[in-house]
Amino acid sequence: MSPEEKATGRVSREILAKIPSGIQGLDEITHGGLPKGRTVLVAGGPGSGKTLLAMEFLVRGVTDYGEPGIFVAFEETAQELSSNVASLGFRVEELVQDGKLLLDHVHLESSEIEETGEYDLEGLFVRLGYAIDSIGAKRVVLDTLETLFAGFSNEDILRAELRRLFRWLKARDVTAIMTAERGNETLTRYGMEEYVSDCVITLDHRIHNQISTRRLRVLKYRGSLHGTNEYPFLIEENGISILPITSMNLDHAVSTDRISTGIDRLDNMLGGAGMFRGSSVLLSGTAGTGKTTFAAFFADGACRRGERVLYLPFEEAPQQITRNMRSVGLDLALWVEQGLLQFHAVRPAVYGLEMHLASIHKLVEDFQPSLVVIDPATNLISVGTFSESEAMLARLIDWLKSRQISAVFTSLTAGGAPLEQSQVGVSSVMDTWLLLTTIESSGERNRNIQIVKSRGMAHSNQIREFLIDDRGIHLCDVYVGPMGVLTGAARFAQEAKEESERILREQEIKHHHCQLERKRTALEAQIAALRAQFETEESEIELAIAQTQHLKTALANDRDEMTRLRHGGAVSDNK
Repeated sequence: MSPEEKATGRVSREILAKIPSGIQGLDEITHGGLPKGRTVLVAGGPGSGKTLLAMEFLVRGVTDYGEPGIFVAFEETAQELSSNVASLGFRVEELVQDGKLLLDHVHLESSEIEETGEYDLEGLFVRLGYAIDSIGAKRVVLDTLETLFAGFSNEDILRAELRRLFRWLKARDVTAIMTAERGNETLTRYGMEEYVSDCVITLDHRIHNQISTRRLRVLKYRGSLHGTNEYPFLIEENGISILPITSMNLDHAVSTDRISTGIDRLDNMLGGAGMFRGSSVLLSGTAGTGKTTFAAFFADGACRRGERVLYLPFEEAPQQITRNMRSVGLDLALWVEQGLLQFHAVRPAVYGLEMHLASIHKLVEDFQPSLVVIDPATNLISVGTFSESEAMLARLIDWLKSRQISAVFTSLTAGGAPLEQSQVGVSSVMDTWLLLTTIESSGERNRNIQIVKSRGMAHSNQIREFLIDDRGIHLCDVYVGPMGVLTGAARFAQEAKEESERILREQEIKHHHCQLERKRTALEAQIAALRAQFETEESEIELAIAQTQHLKTALANDRDEMTRLRHGGAVSDNK
């Protein structure tokens, strides 16, 4: 122990050396790969994929990491192995010709083997050692242990030789995979291989409700942390794909980028800018409310931005969806031709829930979409319990968010059930919830949309009527009548009534204006006549005044003249 370790009381941990397996998802589960220079036991029943996993471990080692490998088969010949894995895209014969891979078939017949106390695996060691040296192998596969030890009943010999085999492989510094069949009451047939192996991986191919599911579990890993859950995996044209979705943590990055829903007025309801990129949207409602149509507009909007969309319908064929959407003005076939839209239609009963999860994971990895549409998510309940489907969808949502992939889920609400209740039980993990409803009144059904929630944005709290026609989806303005919000024919009737009343009011106002104008005209005419009469009388009065004034002046002059004349006469008399 170092002085620092003594002082702190902590012992530094040595990091176990690992090599990547190259198998998609397995290295994530094992936190880096398989233990370097040690032996890994892969156990499983018939058809579980043991041989394929072991072969991919070798092929990926050669093609991806430049590590030559050896496959020692005790049951199948080299030709049979090459043919069996060719469907996975593995060109084993080419790797053999290049000297990077060696296939060795060891024929063992239990009836030809005689068990004695002197029996050992020395011959196998010599043969295997020569093969390792000939190509500089770093990876070795032994398939399967049961055949190697077939016909021997002495457990002490089995245990001793098995331990010696593991020690020999470790001494050669090769990373080895040994396959073994499952036992009846033990993990393996002999029940001892798992104890001497450094890492144990179990494969399972189970049937539940007539639906098959393949699962992988790391049962044991000495010296290393690892995922301990069961993980679904697929065997397909590109090899094995394991989905470690249950290991996802809530620490993914988020985006502040806003993207359109493909419907302008819906964008306005969502704070004027649409939804956040990488968010999840739930479209719920009863049958016939337009959930698929809304989902198709989400997909069309993304394609118009030049982004890829993965559309996963569980009820309708892609051709049917494409045909139906033409009636609302969408040409989805155009986006399919341009490679922006990819449909993957499959009935839910084809796989189990975990296989659906793994399949969607693989489709997303291959197509790299920015938007995923699942229509409808409620159909997955038919292949599992409510809690199982809820857990599966929650893990899918978390995984898509971690990759900042937007997702749209449609959910069918059963008739009579509360509208604000998702049948798949994942509304709480959704970022945006759009509730589509219908209102029956006046002998018709009218569609409405409301935003139950939309995290991180100020959104509309209105219930909006919407119409679907050959030009698309149209959100109507909110109309509130005397008895509340009106839709459909009732709204049109109320609008017509109010329009008629408005016209009558305008006509009445116009009539009053005309009456007022006539009165104003008559009054002004009267005023004009009175003014004219006044002016005439005024003229006459002014004339009379002038005449009177003139007369007054004339009289004054006459009186003065008379006074003067009288005065003059008096003067003459005095003389």
